[in-house]
Order: sequence, then structure tokens, then C-alpha cells
Amino acid sequence: MRLITHCFPFTYKGETFYLIYHPFSNSLHSVDRSAYLVLKNKYEELSPQELADFSALSEADKNEILSEATELEAQGLLGKDETFPYKKSSIVKALCLHVCHDCNLKCQYCFAKEGTYNTARDYMTNEVAEAAVDLLIEKSGTRKNLEIDFFGGEPLMNMPVVEHTVEYGKRRAAEKGKEISFTMTTNAILLNDKNIEYLNREMDNVVISIDGRECVHNRVRKTRNGTDAYKLITENAKKFRAVRGDKRYYIRGTFTAYNLDFASDVLYLADLGFDQISVEPVVLPPDNPMAITAEKVGAVLKEYDKLAEAYIERRANGKWFNFFHFMIDMEEGPCIMKRLSGCSAGCGYLAVSPIGDVYPCHQFVGEEGYKIGNVLTKEFDSSIPREFAEITVNNKKKCENCFAKYYCSGGCLAASHYYEKDLLTPYGAGCEMMKKRLECSLGIYAIEKNLREKH
Repeated sequence: MRLITHCFPFTYKGETFYLIYHPFSNSLHSVDRSAYLVLKNKYEELSPQELADFSALSEADKNEILSEATELEAQGLLGKDETFPYKKSSIVKALCLHVCHDCNLKCQYCFAKEGTYNTARDYMTNEVAEAAVDLLIEKSGTRKNLEIDFFGGEPLMNMPVVEHTVEYGKRRAAEKGKEISFTMTTNAILLNDKNIEYLNREMDNVVISIDGRECVHNRVRKTRNGTDAYKLITENAKKFRAVRGDKRYYIRGTFTAYNLDFASDVLYLADLGFDQISVEPVVLPPDNPMAITAEKVGAVLKEYDKLAEAYIERRANGKWFNFFHFMIDMEEGPCIMKRLSGCSAGCGYLAVSPIGDVYPCHQFVGEEGYKIGNVLTKEFDSSIPREFAEITVNNKKKCENCFAKYYCSGGCLAASHYYEKDLLTPYGAGCEMMKKRLECSLGIYAIEKNLREKH
């Protein structure tokens, strides 16, 4: 049995909070500096200054703290970490439908190569869409609640097929005693009044791509003919937000080496009136000028600290918003099994291309070695889903002693494939950022809990 516990300081308004996080039980303890030093010495490694401060503590104080730690270990709230066999379910619960491999934007960092995925600019037909719905229902077993995500390219460029899929999906699901919820990811260029009304009515969630400030967005996200579209996109997005009410949506941005001050982009989006925001680091080869390379990670970590402080301040003072990477549920969060499994790509989640080819997820589309089958021909290679079902954080050696492993589960499998050439090796450039985001999330949780208790 391994012992894993993470001890770290978190600063807000000049005050330092000392936090002890136990990954296996998902427990967070707020302690004084003496307890922090004793526990960090027990579970991790002290810095030279911390070691000097630890040595100055009395033996009686150290023993008292260690005695309390032993009690918490006995309760399973510190130290203990177990590895036990776990395999993901092969029941398919969600499909990502690439309704077209075409886009009206030409984003410089796009992993999908302008929405084409290195294929022809194909558009999904009603026939392919119906066969994809049938595949989802067939592979869903006894599961009742299913999901279809409309993706691209830009899915609004093929709205007739989106509308047909929703109608067909609802009818087929009802026949089988199931329900399908629908989601769309869009760049908002075609988000006119008619589409706004339809998406607001039919979509369980809508993801709108905006990268933040106008100068940041327009630098890397031009239209196909090279013009700027930021003003159109943000105006359309604000119109949608105005009618969305409390239904699910979020603004999804990407930051690159061009805007390492991405906290400004998150706050700018919040100032535009969006209260559900995700801005994520780009994933690119290190020779790309936009890549977040190793020497730039330090700046990214500092920016997360900056954003966390502004986030707490705003949420406490009438400017509340959610930032996707800072959301954490310590009381009713996912169980250990779900935290072990992570991404369900390749088994519970599949992607279908416009011509009906099936892949483990949207980022694998076009990778012939990972083609599972085709919805029209009914081919389905079950060996690939079985391979993906075996992948959990338990069999990722680099994750073994990481305190963040039950939140990222080794990260994105597509990133592992493309940049590490191994599904079991986590994408290295993302690890430090993931750990910092988790520390920030835990710090925010502790401080907001403290603020609530004071009031």
C-alpha cells in the first residue's frame, strides 16, 4: 500500500492557507503551519527553509501532530492509496457526430485542420445520421440516458441534418424506452435568430468557441477568407446567452503562447456577461510558435494563481461566474471508480465521421489505425473498444504517485497518442498545469467555504 498525501500552501489577499489533500478519499484538511510542516515531512519533501522551520518545532508538538495524523490514516482520510482491478464499461453512452468536415473559420491551432481532419470537406447525410443513432441505441445496452454531441468543422453549416437527427433520435429513443440529450459545439458565426431559438429549445448544452479579448481571438481565428469575425461572434453569443436563462451552456476558449496572460481573457469573457467559462491550454508540437513549451509552463502556473485570486474576489462580490477548471465538488463529487476511469473515449464515447466511419473520439477521426468500423456497413471492430476499456489511471506508471491522478486520470488519450506516441503515457506538457489547476481548485474551495462559514 502506497501513502499519497499532498501538502501545499495557498495564498489569498496576502494570507497563506496550509492545505493537506488526500487523493484517495478526496479529503481536504486546513491546518496551521506547524501541522503543515510535520505532515509534509511525513508524506513529501520539505524545502530547505521548511526543513529549518520543521527542525525548530518541539518534539512534543511533532508527536501530537503525528498522533492525530495516525488517527486520520486509520479512518482512511490521510495517507492510504490503493490500486485495485478496474475496467471501464463497454456500453456506449455518447456519440460525437461530425455533421460536416467543413468550417467557416481557419484557426491557426486547429487540431482538425480547418475542420477537415485531413479528409474531403464531407457533409453528413440523413442516412448516416440515422445509422449513427441506431448504433448508439444498439450499443447502449440497458442504459437509459444517452447523449449525442454535434461537432465539426462547424455543425451549423449542416443544420438540416442536425434537425433531422434530433427528430429521428427522439423517436427511436422513445421506441426503446430511452432518452437522448443533445449538445452542440459552435463558433457562433451562423448563430442567427432562427438557430438561437432552435438550439435553445433542443440542446441540453451549447458550447460556444471564443478565445477571450478581441486582439487575442482575431490573431489566431480568422474566417476562411482572412477577415476578422470577433464582433459578429461575440454579439451572436451574447444574444444566445440572453435567451438561455439557467439552461446549460459555456464559452470555450483556447490560450496559446501568444496570450500567456490568459487570466485577462477569462475575466474579459466574464465582463461580457458570460458566467460559464472554460479557457484551456493549446496542445501543439513543441516546434509550433503557439505551443506551451516547457519553458513557458512557469508563466502559465503563475497566471492560474492570479486568476484564482481574481476568481474568489469576483464570486464573493457580486460578479459570480464559473471557470471550468476551478470547479470541484468535495462533498458529492465522483466516486473513486469514476475518478479511476477518466475519459470514456473508445468505449463509452465514440465519434462518427460524415461518411459514417467510427473512431474512439473526435480527435482520433481520420486515424486509420483507430478506425473501429462504419455505421453504414455495420462493421465494428470490438478489439479497439476493449483496448480503451482497459486504460485507467491504474496502469499509467507515470501517474502512480501523483496527487492529481484521480482528477485527470492521466489526461487526454488523444494527446498521449499524438505527442507521447503511447496511450499509457500522459501528455507531459499538461501534467504541471493540471496539478496547478487542482491546487487552485482546492484552495478556492477552502477559502469560499471559510467565507460562507463566517457569514
